[in-house]
Amino acid sequence: MQLYLSGHSFQFECENICRLFFPYSPIQKIELPLETESLFCSAVITETENGYTYTITLSENGKKLSSENVFPQKDEYQLTRLLFALMVEFTGYTPPWGMLTGIHPVKLLHSYAQENDLIQAQNVFRHQFFVSEKKILLAKKTLQVQAEIVDNIGENDFSLYVGIPFCPTRCSYCSFVAQSIEKSKKLIDPYFALLLKEIEKTAEVSQNLGLRLRSVYVGGGTPTTLSASQLNLLCETVQQNFDMSRCTEFTVEAGRPDTITEEKLAALKEAGVGRISINPQSMSNEVLEAIGRSHQAEDVTKAFEAAKKAGITLINSDLIAGLPKDTIESFRHTLDSVLNLGATNVTVHCLALKRAASLDELSQDIALHKQTELVNQMVDESITRLEQDDFLPYYLYRQSRIAGNLENTGWAKKNDLCAYNIYTMDESMTVLACGAGAVSKIKDPYSNRLERIFNFKYPTEYINRNEEILKRKDGVAAFYEQFRKRIY
Repeated sequence: MQLYLSGHSFQFECENICRLFFPYSPIQKIELPLETESLFCSAVITETENGYTYTITLSENGKKLSSENVFPQKDEYQLTRLLFALMVEFTGYTPPWGMLTGIHPVKLLHSYAQENDLIQAQNVFRHQFFVSEKKILLAKKTLQVQAEIVDNIGENDFSLYVGIPFCPTRCSYCSFVAQSIEKSKKLIDPYFALLLKEIEKTAEVSQNLGLRLRSVYVGGGTPTTLSASQLNLLCETVQQNFDMSRCTEFTVEAGRPDTITEEKLAALKEAGVGRISINPQSMSNEVLEAIGRSHQAEDVTKAFEAAKKAGITLINSDLIAGLPKDTIESFRHTLDSVLNLGATNVTVHCLALKRAASLDELSQDIALHKQTELVNQMVDESITRLEQDDFLPYYLYRQSRIAGNLENTGWAKKNDLCAYNIYTMDESMTVLACGAGAVSKIKDPYSNRLERIFNFKYPTEYINRNEEILKRKDGVAAFYEQFRKRIY
């Protein structure tokens, strides 16, 4: 897409609106308004005697639409609203989340509800951002389910995240900082040893600050690429260095069924882990092969059986709507299968391709709305089915380039919510994070201020520059000192 802007500084905002409709079309900002046969967008504000004239133009292959409006001043919302409206007319597609481009729509709804009330907040979503009634209802339900957990956060509470950036193979749609065992096996042992040091340092910092641990989440990558003894040592290190007396949940993403063994599950259970993830993504072997998974559907069944045998009954399953070769029938089969296997949490993701992903099935220069119908049908099917089984939506987030412009939603039975997922998505609690690519989020308990401390992204950097990472943990104390000075 060629983008011409003039008379304003709202480039970032205009680009975000363009990506809602054309996420796979790289945006090239041009200096002169030269229309071509390729996709062209122009957003110009011109000062006149009567105020400011906003002129929006869209064209492609001879098709052209324009709009012109006058406002008393320059305003980024008015410009993006006009651009959004013309995009809807040009493509014939209305994004279900309207003009919202952020990751956390439920957090935004919560913010508006705190300023006024929930009814007014919904009206802002409806009339200012043009969010569909269906998505407003989903966000409202999610917010209401979260309320009891969010409202009970104490000013010194925090959660711990531990990242294991290794997987048995790299899935073709994946963009996370995760490396296949084949390419990085020699890094695991040195990485693991330094990770334990960072956990110990984090415990020391949190104890000196008087922080109280509420939840632990070990994610990845695939943590169960570690051996049973490493998993046991990892969990023991957490248990021995932190005060676990107020910690209500300990989660480990087992994730890939091909990494789960009875020995590893026994080690997790012995170390106090109460919740795991077993993530099939799909229960269709044809789909699994297409996305580069090395397991089959029957391996998922075996993993569930082994987990229950080990005494672990709180199990999340991640599913993805919009995968290559998936159909509504095979997606329905996947959903039914994980529910019949006894999943207590089900997270329904919509496929989101990042630039780091290798999958090219959907990476053509096309508008996102062209794949919306099937993915919408899958998501609607999941909502209906899960609500029938008394599951509640309890956390929700969005990604760029997400199929159907939809969302990822975590569902659970009323008493089986994963609090960590709520804390991290609502950004209502400090999360101290360890591992390559991990980001600690330091929440000011007295305001909405959030500070971030980044670890190095790749395992090799993490290993070679570990002392710097340990020093950065001292920054946690510095932030808390700033917060507390304003109060005391």
